[in-house]
Amino acid sequence: MYLSFYGLAEKPFSITPDPRYLFLGGRHAEALAHLVYGISEAGGFIQLTGEVGTGKTTIIRSLLAKQPDNAEIALILNPRMNAPEFMLTLCEELGILLPDDAVGSVKELVDILNRYLLKSHAQGKRVVLIVDEAQNLAPEVLEQVRLLTNLETETQKLLQIILIGQPELRDMLARNDLRQLAQRITGRYHLDPLSREESSAYVKHRLRIAGATTEIFTGGALTEMYRVSGGVPRLLNVIGDRALLGGYSEDRHIITASVVRKAASEVFGRRLTPAWLPWVLGGATAVVVAGVIFAVWQLGATRAMAPAAATAPAASAPAPTATGASPATPPATTPPPAAPPPALADFATLLRNSAAVTDLDGAYGRLFALWSARYVAGSEDACSQALRQGLECLNETGGIEVLRRYNRPALLALEDDTGAVHQTIVVKVQGTRAQLLIGGANHDVAMPELEARWSGDFLILWRPPQLDTRSLTLGNQGEPVRVLRQRLRQWAGQPAEVESSDVFDESLRDLIIQFQRRTGLVADGIAGTRTQALLDAALASAESPLLSAAAP
Repeated sequence: MYLSFYGLAEKPFSITPDPRYLFLGGRHAEALAHLVYGISEAGGFIQLTGEVGTGKTTIIRSLLAKQPDNAEIALILNPRMNAPEFMLTLCEELGILLPDDAVGSVKELVDILNRYLLKSHAQGKRVVLIVDEAQNLAPEVLEQVRLLTNLETETQKLLQIILIGQPELRDMLARNDLRQLAQRITGRYHLDPLSREESSAYVKHRLRIAGATTEIFTGGALTEMYRVSGGVPRLLNVIGDRALLGGYSEDRHIITASVVRKAASEVFGRRLTPAWLPWVLGGATAVVVAGVIFAVWQLGATRAMAPAAATAPAASAPAPTATGASPATPPATTPPPAAPPPALADFATLLRNSAAVTDLDGAYGRLFALWSARYVAGSEDACSQALRQGLECLNETGGIEVLRRYNRPALLALEDDTGAVHQTIVVKVQGTRAQLLIGGANHDVAMPELEARWSGDFLILWRPPQLDTRSLTLGNQGEPVRVLRQRLRQWAGQPAEVESSDVFDESLRDLIIQFQRRTGLVADGIAGTRTQALLDAALASAESPLLSAAAP
């Protein structure tokens, strides 16, 4: 779907273990070297373990591609079987012809295998058994595997066995009843996830193999890929593929950290926050705690001073005058000036005091209501609900200038001075001020205050002329192309055609490039989601939800 959009020849993040995509980071190169050693040298067992998705199966495929001419490898991928089934599968993998009466007998199968191994040894061949997902081996099958190492000549083992599995395999082989097998393991290696640098190199490597000629992921996106995946190659693949699909659907040729985070949220089924947010919250909490301590200290100090003031000696009475008259009345004291009225709450305080009405579901409900649509909290995701009502979601980034271009009410995530996030709706932008819908009330905010608490990401809704909003490019044809041509001609002030062509040709591409240049998009001649949404904004009627009555 997105291959031509990014200039790729094939999907770079397929989870199929393709040896061409093997990335030999430090640990993976060592792991492959251990397996190559296991093939070429005599011994008992080689054990390779690693967490789920760390690339064990891909290393196996690479090993098979690199196997020496004198090596014969039997690979068992699903070891969930009993001992007779395991022996039968091993013989079948080696291509050994079996008589019918030997199929159910472990002894007959072992004898036939022994004769085959002796023959291979005489011919100078190495026979290797690789068991993947070995943590699933039953204890009786493990014992049978151990007995296979007894097949030997006076100087050499006839069968080299490589066990590959998850970390549970190490725990299983550490059991006391399997100590005889554990003692025959001559090489152990554990495959760790990729480091931060290796993760970035891994993503770039796969993109390059797939045909990418430019950088598609920003540096921040690569860092976010490592953070949300933990360096596990399989997760890097799944998140990378979803990020490319998300970027394609939003008409983004460059994948940013926010796109990666959104892709990971969809993969894991939960919302992921930016890496800096816990630090901000932790710092804000520390500030609040320090403020409370300081206030308590001041209160204690004030109370301690009060008794001292009460016991201070009273001022002496004024001496009587020489005539015995009463002393003069002291001059009237001026009352202290009244305290000024409290200042109006600033924007950060407004946000903090609105925490009860700035949740995500409430914000979605208010944004949908602007389009006379209905959002139901707790059901399917917001964009799916929008689609059912003829609306499209568009996640965008770029700040206020990009928001002005779309000229549509948008959902913004703003932070108060404690780092808490508040979901608000910007409903109007005029000059240097914006109007925010916070809860059920509108608030006028200066643009610098808004931008200081906003990352620049936003979500808008728009109503496409038809539900088919896939990217359109040269060679496409059909009703979506016809409608696109009509709308672009309307935007350009060209006369309407009696019958518009439904074929995407060079003339339509030129119109799209002209529009993209005027609206600040990458002028690639492809009508993606962003191009179509901006065109919709440019042709919007005054009755539809707009940020400004003036054309963007």
